[in-house]
Amino acid sequence: MSLCIITSPASAAPSFRVIDITVRDGVTLKGNVFTPETPGKYPAIIFITSWALPTLEYYVQAQQFAAAGYVVVSYTPRGFYSSGGGIDTAGPKDIGDLTEVIDWTLANTPTDPAHIGAAGVSYGAGMALIGSAFDSRIRAVAAMSCWTDLTYSLFANQTRHLQSAGLLWLSAELTGQPSAELRQALSSFFANQDLDSVIAYAQVRSAATYLDRINANRPAILMGNAYGDSFFGPNQLTDFFTRLAGPKRLELRPGDHAIAELTGIFGIPNDAWTSTRRWFDHYLRGVDTGIASENPVQLQLRGQSTYESYPSWSAVSTSTARYNLSDVYWWSDEGDLLTGSQTGWSKTILAGDDTLANGGLVMLTNGVEAITGEPPTAWIPGVNRSKAAVWQSEWLTSPRRVRGAPHLSLTVTPGNSGQTTVIAYLYDTDWGGTGSLVTHVAVTLRDAVAGQPQAVDVDFPATAYDIPSGHRLSLVIDTVDALYADKAPDFSTVSFSSPGNNPSYVSLPLK
Repeated sequence: MSLCIITSPASAAPSFRVIDITVRDGVTLKGNVFTPETPGKYPAIIFITSWALPTLEYYVQAQQFAAAGYVVVSYTPRGFYSSGGGIDTAGPKDIGDLTEVIDWTLANTPTDPAHIGAAGVSYGAGMALIGSAFDSRIRAVAAMSCWTDLTYSLFANQTRHLQSAGLLWLSAELTGQPSAELRQALSSFFANQDLDSVIAYAQVRSAATYLDRINANRPAILMGNAYGDSFFGPNQLTDFFTRLAGPKRLELRPGDHAIAELTGIFGIPNDAWTSTRRWFDHYLRGVDTGIASENPVQLQLRGQSTYESYPSWSAVSTSTARYNLSDVYWWSDEGDLLTGSQTGWSKTILAGDDTLANGGLVMLTNGVEAITGEPPTAWIPGVNRSKAAVWQSEWLTSPRRVRGAPHLSLTVTPGNSGQTTVIAYLYDTDWGGTGSLVTHVAVTLRDAVAGQPQAVDVDFPATAYDIPSGHRLSLVIDTVDALYADKAPDFSTVSFSSPGNNPSYVSLPLK
């Protein structure tokens, strides 16, 4: 593609003005624009604000980009704050709005039409991705804390994400005007009814649905997320990234939703925004920042400032360590994670109550890790063995460098109920019994029948975590976690087993 090369920032401070953009259905979107004062054509960036945040969200970053030689337009999507209409949740109306904002930008600013980018954090990130499928003028995207599959985000492994969806609904009611369609989808979601309509609503609002169109347009796409993102889990991004055909880059960091980008919103340099600047400078301004020649997968190790880079997602791990689940011994009420196979056992727990093993609070628990480097912990000896099943490995004689998505294969049998939920947690446990949460996953068996075993094969969310030598791996499985709306029924039981033809195991992808 052609490049608009600007070798130095604009000589004068950029001008700023508040704007109204009226779109095709009469809705007025509120926004602002920074424009370089020096005459000439400039690349443009369209910033779309996050869910429940106003246009001023990107004020500092927009000012800095404009000072470097960009036209920068920020706007609040329909339904939030003073923008008109109802919240469309990155639906067709929102994506049409983005195209009309680009039209306005070309008509009212000195924008070079061949060099337009779209960017945002969270809500804005998802819309920038989807928008690149429907408007070929978007040549570069920076999608920070983004989603690619809204069904997975709300409903991964058929388990409804209670806290994240609840926070979205509450903040929408407080800061905007939810559309009737959004209210109906959320009502059905929380009532656990007509979930097919919720899934249909979400699929329309997922970039993965339009991957072929994105690949046809070939924008340069930078995506970033956190290992512990409690809104938009990272596994959806790794699959999407692998199937992207154009220039691409994937960055994963410790923490939770939008935490990695937070300090940059206030103008404090951080890695996420530095990459965004380098990405746009290369693909919109034609400046060789070196980013295109680097490995496209960048992983920050948890608990460290160190990054590892890889040429592809499939190259992240080079081997697998498989731990088979043993029988749970009566004298310790826990089992072993073995390298050898053991089958023919069964372990039953009382379901419907939480234990010390849990995923914490949305945004807060994993968000603390991004700041302190310390993951959520649980004291493994204190986990109630009547309400959870526990397996532990031998003490490790060498580190286990987990890179990617661990996998769980398990046979689950509801004892006296049908639908049930199980939550599996992987811990790095030290000599004192303190387990640091490596990753966890919830699975709901919606078509389960009491007394009938059902196979569970599921990936944990991807991570980059080093389990030190001298520690051991702990697997805890219970049936309730406050993060999720689904749980095992009260006063029910759940059994875990390893039939001879279907051994239960955990596998770790390793570097």
